[in-house]
Amino acid sequence: MVTQADTIDIATICKENGLRLTAPRRIIVQVLSEATDHPDAVELHRRVTRLDPGISLATVYRTLKLLQDKGVLEKHNFGNGPARFEPADQDHHDHLINLETGQVVEFRSDEIERLQEEIARKHGFEIISHRLEIYVRPLKAKRARRT
Repeated sequence: MVTQADTIDIATICKENGLRLTAPRRIIVQVLSEATDHPDAVELHRRVTRLDPGISLATVYRTLKLLQDKGVLEKHNFGNGPARFEPADQDHHDHLINLETGQVVEFRSDEIERLQEEIARKHGFEIISHRLEIYVRPLKAKRARRT
């Protein structure tokens, strides 16, 4: 399983991209850097206001858009839920999305990567980019529905 490294320094990435970090942006970036999940804007706002209650939800949305436009964050739309975000500079990984809880699990499988390459070559293509999202539910919930 892949997990987001605690040391992802979004602030450094912002500086490398010429992005000025105002005080509210600095707090938002700090919270994003410390996240081990894929927060949506509302959850991010909840976490940010613990540090600075004066940061508005609109500021969070504007900052997320700016960070996404600069290539610092990657936006994901998992199913019908709200857009979720993670740092864009991570190594390639895929996602399991729990439809019951919204939990997102990152993973990497060399076998899946090899199989995708093989399938693309078989059809006369080379993979430029790809994203794998697998929508799941807990096994126990599945068994309970059958009984």
